[in-house]
Amino acid sequence: MLPSVSSHEAQTASRQHRQVSKSDVAAALWEAREQTRRLLEPLSTSDLSAQHSELMSPLVWDLAHIGWYEEYWLLRELGADTTDRGVFDEIYDAFGNPRSDRPNLPLLDPAAAWTYCDEVRARVLEHLDQVDFDSGGRLLADGFVYGLVAQHELQHNETMLQTLQLRADPYPLPAVSASRRATNGSTAAGEIAFAGGDVTVGSDHEWAYDNEQPLSSVPQRPFSIDRMPVTNAEYQAFIADGGYNSEDLWAPQGWSHVSSAAIDAPLGWSHDGGGSWVRLRLGNMEAIPVDEPVQHVSWFEADAYARWAGKRLPTESEWETAAAWDPQRHRARTYPWGDSYELGRANLGLTSFGPSATGSFGSGTSPIGCEQTVGDVWEWTSSDFVAYDGFDAFPYPEYSEVFFGAEYKVLRGGSWATSPSVARASFRNWDFPIRRQLFVGFRCAQDA
Repeated sequence: MLPSVSSHEAQTASRQHRQVSKSDVAAALWEAREQTRRLLEPLSTSDLSAQHSELMSPLVWDLAHIGWYEEYWLLRELGADTTDRGVFDEIYDAFGNPRSDRPNLPLLDPAAAWTYCDEVRARVLEHLDQVDFDSGGRLLADGFVYGLVAQHELQHNETMLQTLQLRADPYPLPAVSASRRATNGSTAAGEIAFAGGDVTVGSDHEWAYDNEQPLSSVPQRPFSIDRMPVTNAEYQAFIADGGYNSEDLWAPQGWSHVSSAAIDAPLGWSHDGGGSWVRLRLGNMEAIPVDEPVQHVSWFEADAYARWAGKRLPTESEWETAAAWDPQRHRARTYPWGDSYELGRANLGLTSFGPSATGSFGSGTSPIGCEQTVGDVWEWTSSDFVAYDGFDAFPYPEYSEVFFGAEYKVLRGGSWATSPSVARASFRNWDFPIRRQLFVGFRCAQDA
């Protein structure tokens, strides 16, 4: 467990509490659903029904699972009438069905899956009128369970985008993606130093997940961290210098993996006929912008790069300090710029369908001076996914607790595909260190 120290500061560094209304809840649910519709609308029935990668589910499974999860938590657990009465439990329970098995299940077809989701949503909104947030215990306090469901749908949207990244056919990229080239921040690289001291990590946000809690004061040793994420140009220098051929740069398991899998570049990268690097992005081949954060690299690749650069990956507490800690007010922020999301301060929520150039969001700079910690790409940390001291599994252990252990590494910050409502600086993502289909990059750190 991450150690904590008792202090008055840990109790006084919390955000100002916001009262969540039923209109807030309904808006969050509809925001998630509209994003799901926009994402899947361009796809054919066969695209939705096929399994595009053994790593991922058929998209139609994710869609019906979204409806099943909403029905389970917002109808069945709240004592309302349900539509399926449990008949879908054995099909759409993620823990009972590995992804590799899901294509063989009796799945709803896309039209039936949409009908199911719409019927569940209608019943949920009808029942919402009868719900009292103040008398439903922890599950209903501040509409927590509704936030759980909305965030769940948004997270599955990003998962479905990972499937689309692994799909062979082009996905029609919106014209807005061109806006990711704009730059309005600093282009200076370099490092930001933190002198050390007690900092607050974790969250007391109304809809924070169990693994983000509790809010705690922890001692942070001095360190320095890159101002920006590692770019494609910087990563190309690592490749050109023989990074994938130097065993001494790699953790033993990582070297074994890249050697056996013949990995010599980030996922989707290849050389064109003239020897220049190109990449496959959602089925579309394009030149690699040198000033974007590198993405689709495994933890092992990030770790090897950091060693090549004479640095290391940051711990997750270092990363959270760099992203959210305000030394002047001695408190952590929900986002690098404050406690409320503000459009234009980060590349989040499918506004660009790809990373932005480094330096594009100077207005989203953290209090200690790091840029683009939230949005663009998830960032690997050196930390294993373990519980914070005082962790309490809620509302079910399968969300976090069953994954705690050294086999998973923590990612922070969210990507261009992550919703702002999920991308709290305290939000903890995790995955196996070999995973590359995620929209993930990294920045480096070192002891001060």
